[in-house]
Amino acid sequence: MNNSMSLHNRRKNRNRKALKIKAFGKLRLTVFRSSKHIYSQIIDDNKGITVASASSLETNIKKQFKNCGNKEAATSVGKLIAEKALIKGIKKVVFDRGGYIYHGRVKNLAEAARESGLIF
Repeated sequence: MNNSMSLHNRRKNRNRKALKIKAFGKLRLTVFRSSKHIYSQIIDDNKGITVASASSLETNIKKQFKNCGNKEAATSVGKLIAEKALIKGIKKVVFDRGGYIYHGRVKNLAEAARESGLIF
C-alpha cells in the first residue's frame, strides 16, 4: 500500500472511531468518492445493513451531467440520498466523511442532504 492510501486509512479509522463514540446507535451517512463518481450510503451499524444508497451512477443523475465527478453531481446525490432517507422515515444521521477532507464534493453532498431535510 502506498503512503497516501495508508494516511487516508489512518484518517478514516480515526474519524470512524470518534463517530462510534458520538453516534450511540444513530445511522451513519457515509461518503465514498472516486475521480469519476461519488457514492453515499446510510448504514445501520447495529444490524450491519445498508438502509439507503445513492450515487452518481444512477440513471437520472448520470443523464444530467457529462462528468459525474463534479460538485454539481455531488449536490444531486446529496439531495437524492436525503429524499430516500425521508421516505424510509430517517431524519437524524451521523455524517461519516471517511478519510476525506470536508471540502469540495464531500461538502456539497453534505450541505445538499442537510437542505433536503436530513439532520446531522
